[in-house]
Amino acid sequence: MKTDTDISEESDELLKCHPHPLETVPLTIFQNQILSVEKAQRMAEFFSLMGDTNRLRILSLLAHQELCVCDLAAILNMSESAVSHQLRTLKAIRLVSYEKRGRKVFYSLQDHHVLELYESVAEHLDEVD
Repeated sequence: MKTDTDISEESDELLKCHPHPLETVPLTIFQNQILSVEKAQRMAEFFSLMGDTNRLRILSLLAHQELCVCDLAAILNMSESAVSHQLRTLKAIRLVSYEKRGRKVFYSLQDHHVLELYESVAEHLDEVD
């Protein structure tokens, strides 16, 4: 496995192979800007888990209002079991939180970052269309 130093040296060589504006900038300044392998892996896993239509549909509803499993299931035309399964995954990656009220459990987005992420992606896709 290549170390960060090996990758850095290869990057330096690739960037020095022909004239361009980066030749005047010490390439070491970019070392602090690149994701670590560990963080990149965690982010890739996060986005992989987000790549599910039903999870995104659940988030789209929770972006507007907290809802219980039975309401989510009815709106999405899914079984409560299927919705619960998706919510477990969303809880595991800390995108949703829940609050028990009597016998019902209400779900909402974890925090404003999740809402902003959802809204940003939705807005970006609307602009592209």
